[in-house]
Amino acid sequence: MGRAFVYVILGGGVAAGYAAVEFARRGVAHGELCIISEETVAPYERPALSKGYLLPEAPARLPSFHTCVGANDERLTPKWYKEHGIELVLGTRVKSADVRRKTLITATGETISYKILIIATGARALKLEEFGVRGSDAENVCYLRNLADANRLVAVMQACTGGNAVVIGGGYIGMECAAALATNRIKVTMIFPEAHCMARMFTPKIAEFYENYYKSKGVKFIKGNVLTSFENDSEGKVKAVILKDGTHLLADMVVVGIGIRPNTGLFEGQLHLEKGGIKVNGRMQTSNTSVYAVGDVAAFPVKLFGNEVRRLEHVDSARKTARHAVAAIMTPKTTGDLDYLPFFYSRVFTLSWQFYGDNVGNVIHYGDFNSGRFGAYWTYKGVIVGAFLEGGSREDYEAIAKAVRFKAAVKDTHELESAGLEFALRASQQSAPDGGLLVERLSYTRYATAGVAVALSIAAFAYWYGRRRRVW
Repeated sequence: MGRAFVYVILGGGVAAGYAAVEFARRGVAHGELCIISEETVAPYERPALSKGYLLPEAPARLPSFHTCVGANDERLTPKWYKEHGIELVLGTRVKSADVRRKTLITATGETISYKILIIATGARALKLEEFGVRGSDAENVCYLRNLADANRLVAVMQACTGGNAVVIGGGYIGMECAAALATNRIKVTMIFPEAHCMARMFTPKIAEFYENYYKSKGVKFIKGNVLTSFENDSEGKVKAVILKDGTHLLADMVVVGIGIRPNTGLFEGQLHLEKGGIKVNGRMQTSNTSVYAVGDVAAFPVKLFGNEVRRLEHVDSARKTARHAVAAIMTPKTTGDLDYLPFFYSRVFTLSWQFYGDNVGNVIHYGDFNSGRFGAYWTYKGVIVGAFLEGGSREDYEAIAKAVRFKAAVKDTHELESAGLEFALRASQQSAPDGGLLVERLSYTRYATAGVAVALSIAAFAYWYGRRRRVW
């Protein structure tokens, strides 16, 4: 018993949806493509789970956030897949893969063969048990990686209004879930071992702003500490968490966000691995020419970093690597290597930030941290390699992205600090002879005038954007 397809996408997350729409636009024939997913629903925008899905009022629900609405593109409902002749094999786990024979075997014993495979298996949430902590299977201990997790978290939250929640982890999931819990009128305590939140990305100064904002919303922080065990009640529910220093915290619910691990197990020993993921070239092709990998599971060369291989855990990377892989498959002669600008963002409460590039080298902060209109640049060898901005407009974010992509030259870091966002706005309009960007010296007066204008425009846009932005 078996089925055969020309193209198979293994995994039903964000990358699968964006790959599907790219296949359709490039003329894939009916019956040639299938998507195999363990989830029982068509691919959807995962960022919605930690943002709009958890809101107490007008929460996001399917089908509103099926891919590809996160990129302001068409929404791929199950009907769309049917109309385009793309088969969705949902609720199906693949238990083994043989890249030499080009076959996948499902848990039910069915063999699915392919000519070209795209691995979009993503990653799984790390569990507390992997760090020696037992009891995370209690019904009031929640993780957040897929729709089933989100439904469970919502149910636990609704039963916990006015109660105490402990969030383990100070990264993306921890920060976004803590904001959602506080919005749902739950008392939140965050615990993480680092010196400040979002330690992999934020500087101490940036982290201080967000921590203070969270505190103003009632969130408490316990830093430099870790969970060691749970205290359960007679029904097996967690009623307290115990920290390494002996602290006991009452808990009506626990949310765990301690990182992810790429789902590479099916291909270990068959494909080359690197940086914890499946190594691919600039066309997203693995060490087997019939197999491609995209999204969280792919480790690919980043041109901006001198083709250093990186594995980037973010929805933007999933979307763009998926589309590039399909382009390389369908039009190989006209598709070159991916030239990707690393991008990360988050929205919590009324705050919204974006980051481009890499946070290495010297950091220069700018703006008004008291008002929440600020940013930072990272410089290395005299050029901008990374940029962060809170509360910007679309034009502002485009400007800092261009400053990073074209490696805007920095002659004076003091002037860079004084210019702030104006540096990127001007840099995005000026090209240097060598193809890079060069920013001319501005007078202090001009800086001040421009700074006021920019601050006012950001404030106005932020107000409008906060009222009208999408939930995902």
